[in-house]
Formats: sequence, structure tokens, C-alpha cells
Amino acid sequence: MASQLNLFKVDGELVRILPRAGASIRHPDVNLPVFRSDGDGHYLEMRVDADPDDAGEVALTRRIPLGNLSGKEWEELKEQYDNIDLEAYLGDGIKGLENIEDRRVQRLTAALLTFLNPRQVSIVFYLYRAATQKEASPIVSFRANDLLDAMGYGRTEDGGFPSVTRSKLHRDITALHRTELVFAQELRKGDELGAKVKIKSILTIQEFEIDKVPRNFDLDNAADYTFEAADAYTVSLGFFDTSAQGNDYVLFGNIDMNQRLGNSSKHDYKTKLLVYLASRLQWEKPKDGQFLTISKHYLFKNLELFGSNSSRNNTIFWRTVEELREMGYVIGAKQLPGKRGSTSVEFQINPEQIRSHSPHSV
Repeated sequence: MASQLNLFKVDGELVRILPRAGASIRHPDVNLPVFRSDGDGHYLEMRVDADPDDAGEVALTRRIPLGNLSGKEWEELKEQYDNIDLEAYLGDGIKGLENIEDRRVQRLTAALLTFLNPRQVSIVFYLYRAATQKEASPIVSFRANDLLDAMGYGRTEDGGFPSVTRSKLHRDITALHRTELVFAQELRKGDELGAKVKIKSILTIQEFEIDKVPRNFDLDNAADYTFEAADAYTVSLGFFDTSAQGNDYVLFGNIDMNQRLGNSSKHDYKTKLLVYLASRLQWEKPKDGQFLTISKHYLFKNLELFGSNSSRNNTIFWRTVEELREMGYVIGAKQLPGKRGSTSVEFQINPEQIRSHSPHSV
């Protein structure tokens, strides 16, 4: 049973959109990234469409602003990108992006395609837990090595971390800082239903520290070209709203942040399922406060269990459910037959480890 001191709040608005915001290129609702320009600037962006059959899924765009480019720079960048056969490269997965010669374009594209992967979600949870411990302040300061320790990465003989590990962390934090989420929220004015469009980043880097000076370090250059990281960061959590913390949030128990040696973050189905269950807690009122019934189709889609090997998909799914049960988030789960051969899964959620407080579900 989780101690109340171990529980931490994550804003409900963020939890509701996390599964969509983190959908990978394998997801059927995701479109390929494009370069786009408008009166406000230049962007590398990709669209995640909504599923019209599931009211719990929202459409959103995630985009990386490209800064102050001259007209010539923009045309050169767009021409270079248009000449890339991105779909063919991605036939080999994200590793296929290594075929893109320009390292900046390669890393920007990879950042957008892998945004809010389970490793980055673990970082976000780490920061929200730190914010909860700091009397609900959205400003969080942390040292890179402390975060890497929490994620279970091994140190080298000299007591530090390999440059490739530190570099990966820096690119994750920079991606969370750079990437904007554009999404709509229903807005009712009298009898008319409109929409309020929001543009938010998960976090904003406010400061960073370098232990050894002089040292030529630039946040963007390190993320786009080199294998460096700052030693400490101060960030502001973009979705953190002190007023919303009172009535719209999910309480999580202790999160397992350990990154399994040799495992790609895309295979961290445990974090994916936990985030999806949390988002459904926010969207709908659970039966008896604990029981969530979710279509197996939507579960598999959000876990990105695709392909024709249904036996393999089922094995992974139920093994993931068992992992959450062992961690205490789920008390139990059972499959329910549905109409026309459709099936659903009923989860009994453990409110001692995860529970929602939301105006959407009261």
C-alpha cells in the first residue's frame, strides 16, 4: 500500500492528452512530419488525428519551432527535407533516420517522432514528483546525475556517466522544452459550442549549470550536433497550474523509472498502459470508483501492439497487466465478451496507487 507521502500529483489536462501526445510513428493516427511556415514562424510538425469512434481521444499537433530563419535558409532546409524519402527510411524504424546526412535535421526529426516516449514520460513524472515535494511549485531544479541515478543507469569507473547516456538525457530534456503541443478544448458560450486552442510545452528550461568553466556549451548545439549535457537544469512545468492542482489531477504512487538494460523505450509497455489507464480515469467516471471497462482494440492501439501475430500481442498485453498488478496499480483485470465479436477488458484500479480527481469524472 502506497504511503500518502509517496503520492504525487500530475495535472489532469496533461494526463488526458499524454497518450496522444506520445503516439509514435507506428500509430495509425499519426501523420509523417512536415515543414510548415506561417505568419508566426517556421515549424517541423506532425499531426495526430482523433479517432472519431472514441470520445476519449483528442486530435493534436506537436511541433518544433525552428527559430529565426532567413528566407534563403528556410528554402534550403525545406528543399533538403523534401528530398528525403522519410517513409522509406522509417521502414527500418527510427534507426533508419541515420540515413539523413544533416545531423540537425536527423535529430530534430527523431525528437519529434519519439516525443514523450516512456523514458521521457518517466522524466516528466520525476519532475512532477519533485514539484509536489516543493510545496506545489512549477519550478524544479535538478542535477543531471541525480536524474540518471533515479533512472537506474550505471556509472563508469570514475563515478560519472558515459557521454552517450548524458547526451541522451540532454536531448530528452531539450525535446520536452522545444516541442509545442497544439490542441483544442471545448468552449461553451451560451447555447453555442466553440473551441479554445491551446499551445503548450511540457517544460521550459529556465537555467542550466556547467560545473567546469571555461567550457563551450550551448543547449541547442548540444541537442542538435554534439554529445554533451549540462550538469544541472532549472525548468518550469508548462501544464502545472496551481489552481488546477486543487480540482483536476491524477495522484500516482511511486513510479518505477528504471530503464531496462538493452531494452528500447518503445518496449516499455508498462509505462504506456499506466499512462493510458490514467488518461481514461480522467475522461470517464469509473464504475464504483474503481472499475474501468475499455475496448481491447483501443488498448492495443495505444500500446502500439500491431501486426497479425495476435498470440504475441495477447501475451505482451496480459504480461503488462500482470506487471501493473504486481506494482499495485491494478488489483485485477478480466476480459469481457462484446457484441459482434468485439471484446473489452475490465480493470479494477487500486485507488491507493493511482486515482483521479477531475471535473470530467465527478
